[in-house]
Formats: sequence, structure tokens, C-alpha cells
Amino acid sequence: MKFDELALSYDVLDALDAMNFDECTPIQEQAIPVALQGRDLIAVAQTGTGKTAAFLLPVIDELGMREPSDSVKCVVMTPTRELALQIDRQLEGFSYFLPISSTAIYGGTDGAGYAQQQRALKMGAEVIIATPGRLLAHLSMGYVDLSQVEFFILDEADRMLDMGFYDDIMQIAAHLPKNRQTLMFSATMPPKIQKMAKALLSDPVEVKIAVSKPTDKVEQRVCICHDGEKIGILTKLFREENSKRVIVFASSKLKVKELARELRRLKFKAGEMHSDLEQSHREVVMNDFRNGHIDILVATDIVARGIDIDDISMVVNFDVPHDCEDYVHRIGRTARANAEGVAVTLVGDRDRRKFRAIEDFLGYKVARMESGSTADETGGDDESGRKSRREGRSGRNRKSAGNRCKRSSAKTVDKPASQEEPDVADTSVEANVTEAAGQEGEQKPKRRRNKRRRKPRAVTDAGGDAGNA
Repeated sequence: MKFDELALSYDVLDALDAMNFDECTPIQEQAIPVALQGRDLIAVAQTGTGKTAAFLLPVIDELGMREPSDSVKCVVMTPTRELALQIDRQLEGFSYFLPISSTAIYGGTDGAGYAQQQRALKMGAEVIIATPGRLLAHLSMGYVDLSQVEFFILDEADRMLDMGFYDDIMQIAAHLPKNRQTLMFSATMPPKIQKMAKALLSDPVEVKIAVSKPTDKVEQRVCICHDGEKIGILTKLFREENSKRVIVFASSKLKVKELARELRRLKFKAGEMHSDLEQSHREVVMNDFRNGHIDILVATDIVARGIDIDDISMVVNFDVPHDCEDYVHRIGRTARANAEGVAVTLVGDRDRRKFRAIEDFLGYKVARMESGSTADETGGDDESGRKSRREGRSGRNRKSAGNRCKRSSAKTVDKPASQEEPDVADTSVEANVTEAAGQEGEQKPKRRRNKRRRKPRAVTDAGGDAGNA
């Protein structure tokens, strides 16, 4: 379906045309008509399917038909400051031919930023895009009036609940009129989302689009390797295939910092994104990546959801994500808006089982790529492989221990002390024997004591190795 087939105003359609938006995505095709009817809506769709336009366009269309207002008419809740800024930019584009005012409210700003947000709220921006904690902080100061709100939108609702914002959202909802339209958008539909929907929505229409499955436009690959080989594989991938417009996801802030530093040492234009960065620094990094000054963005899951960066050619999971949903959201950063992309996952020694769970969730095996390592390329027999390696090591250890026993016996029985082969483990014993060589009266007792010491020592080594097998 095309946008001009929807009941949108000419001003909105002109803005879409100027932005080269022509065809609706499935979520837009199903959600926009419901929202234009004034019904409450709960929409579930995978990331990168155009959910932002699905909730912004109906609101802009409705507000554009009225005279500009100095009161808040729409509140959009979002989990992160990056997503709040992105939605605000998209709203500016969609409402380019309409006099609609908006502002983004988020934490991590300095005093000047906070004062600017305060002025916007007091003057009554028509659309507020906010993170829950910061909006609640402004509400507690008493100068925010939400009594005229007509639209309440929850974007990435499951992510907000994962971050612990349930109570904040419910407190904000208590300041809103009961006679309002509520639109909830989520990538998943766990029980806690259903609970919140029941509390906030009235007779909602449900729209579900390909829940939690990656788009077919993403070419998925997996590389089974050892953990120490990951940097080499990543470097080879970038040098031989592609190093432009790439996001690399790592499991922790520390690993993001180390990996970005290593890539820069290898002369790649790499930046990093994690929660330790100041807000101003994060904005600079994101802008540099969007503008092409940075080719590779190494990040935690802070950019796994909702961040709209055009033309991402490749996503690399340097570490396997903790759960299946995070895998879907990460690789959803590429192949957006009907484009194509590549997603590569590096599966180390400890992540084989975790990735098999992801494949079980997907319902198919991801294509393997060559790593040049001796790691199990199927990813399915790593347990037995480790078991056989352990058994091989234990067999070698038992054989070695047996040889030590034989050597010890041979030294004591068949050879005099002066002709024994050197044995590091028995250095103290050899010293005692040599020292006593010229003392005939004490020689026999010392040799008997040495024999008693050496026999248990060899048996203990063998027993210890066998016990570790």
C-alpha cells in the first residue's frame, strides 16, 4: 500500500514525498488506519519495520488540522535519550509543512540543557518526547501541565519495562486525562506488557507483524571459533569484505572500550558507544557515524533497539547476545527499509550452547562461514569435542605419570646415585643421596628413607592425574 491511499492530509503526504517515502511497511499499513479512527492500539512488530512513522503520522495529521496550541497535546515515552532525539528529528521531518511544536526531554544534560527543557514545558510544546525518569522529575517540580493531553504513546514498551520504568510510567499516566488515545508499540509481548496494556489501554486493537523474527533481507552468518581468534577474524572480515557502515556489538562496556582501541590501533576508523560516555560525547559519536567520519561503531546493546541509522551494511556480534530477543534486535540494525544487509556472529568456546538456543528460537540453522580454526564448525558437537580432548589429555597425563614411576624405580634399583639421569622433580632426593655418598655409616638409612619418599611421590602424581581425568 502507498501512503497516498491512507486518509492522511496533503501536508503530511507532501512531507513524506519530500523524504522519498512512498510505500507503507506492513506495520504502518495496519496501524495508521486504526490510529486515525481514534482507537487505542497495541502493536507488536520487530525492530526496523517503521513503527515510529506508524504512531507519529496519525498524531501529526490530527494536530495539523487545528490551530497551534500552547498546551501539551501528545506525550511520547521512550527508553533512551538517543531514541528520544531521533523521534524528535523524525517528527520535524514529517511535520515540515505544519506548525507543530515539539521538544525532547531526557537526562544527562547540563544546567543549560535542563533550563531549556524547563522553558519548553512551561510554554507548552504540543508534542513531548521524553524518557520516563526525566519527565517525572519535571512533573515533580509542579510546572508541567498534562491535563490537555490527547495522545499517549509508549514506544519500545518492552525495553522500558526491562529497564525498570513500570512505576514511572504508571505515575506519569496518573497525570493524564482518562479520555485520551493510547498507542503502545513493542517488539515483544511478554506477560508484563499485557499487564501494562490492560491498565493503560481501553478496548485496544491488536496488530502483530512477524513477531520476533529477523527480516529475510538480512544475510545471517555464524563463525565458530576460539575466543582468541576473534580479533583476527574481525580484521580479516573488515579488510577483505567490508569496513564501512558497520556496528559491532560487544557484551560489556569494558570489552567495547578494548575492542574499539584495538581497531583504531589497526588503522580502522572506529568509535565506541556505551553508557559511560557523557551525553554530549554520545551525540558527537552518533553524528560522526551518521556522517561517515566513523566507519565502525563498537557498542553495547544501548544501540540495539530503536536507533535509526541509515545504510548499515553489516552488524557483527563480537559476543553472542544473552537472549534470543537481543539477537533479533541487534541484527535488525541492518537491512532496514527494504534494504539488504549482513549479520555475522562470532561464537567462541563458551557461547556454543547459547547460539544453539538462538537457532532453536529461529527455527533454522544459520549459515556457517570459514574461520580457519580447528574449532568445531558445526557448533553441535563441542561438548563431545571437549570431552575427547579432556580424555586425550588425561591419557597423556597418566602415561607420563607411569613413566615417572618407572624412571623412579629404575633409578633406585638399577643405577648408583652418581649415574642417575637428571629429574627435576627429584632434585632434593638426589642432593641427599650425593651428600651422604661419603658417609658409610649413614648411607643406608638415608637411602631407605629416600626410597620410602620416592615411591609414594610417583604414585601420588599418577593418582592425581588420574583423578583429574
